[in-house]
Amino acid sequence: MTNQISQTAHIAKHTVSSLANNNENDPYFKPVEKTIWQKIAKYKTFYLMLTPAILFFIVFSYWPMTGNILAFRKFSFNSGMYGKGWVGLQYFREFFTDRQTPIYIRNTLIISAIKLFVYLPFPIILALIFNEIVNTKHRSFFQSVTYLPYFISWVVVIGMLNKLFAPNTGLINNLLRNMGISDGSKFYMMENKFFYPAVFGAYLWKNVGWDSIIYYAAIMGISPSLYEAAAIDGANRLKQTRHVTLPGISKTIMILFIISLGGILSAGFDQVYLMQNPGNYQVSEIIDTYVVKTGLEKARYGPATAVGLIQGLVGLGLTVGVNKLADKYGENSLW
Repeated sequence: MTNQISQTAHIAKHTVSSLANNNENDPYFKPVEKTIWQKIAKYKTFYLMLTPAILFFIVFSYWPMTGNILAFRKFSFNSGMYGKGWVGLQYFREFFTDRQTPIYIRNTLIISAIKLFVYLPFPIILALIFNEIVNTKHRSFFQSVTYLPYFISWVVVIGMLNKLFAPNTGLINNLLRNMGISDGSKFYMMENKFFYPAVFGAYLWKNVGWDSIIYYAAIMGISPSLYEAAAIDGANRLKQTRHVTLPGISKTIMILFIISLGGILSAGFDQVYLMQNPGNYQVSEIIDTYVVKTGLEKARYGPATAVGLIQGLVGLGLTVGVNKLADKYGENSLW
């Protein structure tokens, strides 16, 4: 009993002393919890620096989201931004009962799968190649060459593609004519079977170098001691890549894959719209082009908003679902 009283008195003495001296190093000192406004006042400089970014997202991201109400309201040019009168689910029924809708969805999923699954290994392979180049100058040169197409507009890229495969005057047709394979008059860009390979080739050429940056950065973050241990165990460069490098960047690959799933119904409007023509319309008309043509060309903002809302909800659902699976069966989830 005497020991307990002495211990209690000792704690009380230190507590009073800590409060009196505001000694944060004392083990018995417990600081008073600050309110959110006190924290903002304390770090007001940092919050002031953060203000432009917050305003940017409010003005260009969150405020425009309120326009999704047009998916349930009737818009007219004298009704204001949010329309006038409720129409319920009319625009959603209109989209799903359209005979062309299955074609739009099919084309969108095919192009998205090409860009998401078929394309995925190429930036990883390029990053692995960069990692194997020992000479720094050579590596920097090849990295710069592969990065540059990313900064070229899709308008220029598709213009180059049209010139390359143009009938009679295009480089490919001239080459085939000189080799005696064809007469050089074939219009490749008008053919359905040529459209998907052209989409993949152009997308690969433009983006592979830029997308390899984050994978290369992840490779640089792997501890050199792991490679040394693997080399001591007798692993060659190929086995080191398989058993050290790829597992080391697996989390990065999974996180980027989860993020990419959010755009599964957005196959890339710029590229597809510029490559679209009457000859390949059946394989090039996607949800994104339908939304733009319906909303901007036909001024039917309600149906366009409804389809855009569907795209966002499906992307959100896929992202959340795959993230939960990744969290359940591994440690590669976003949150």
